[in-house]
Amino acid sequence: MTTHFITAEIDIQETPTELQKAIEAKLKKQGEPLRWAITSVDEDQQKATVEAIVTTGNVEF
Repeated sequence: MTTHFITAEIDIQETPTELQKAIEAKLKKQGEPLRWAITSVDEDQQKATVEAIVTTGNVEF
């Protein structure tokens, strides 16, 4: 298993629930999200910047 720090830009959605789903869908393209946070919002561009830690690869014991 490998962890990665990523930054993503997400379009702001109509509701917080829709925003969360959009964030999680974008992060899943990079791996399995461990945690994420919205670190900035550009109201003029209607974009949110998200920083996240994701994991990739299989875990073997």
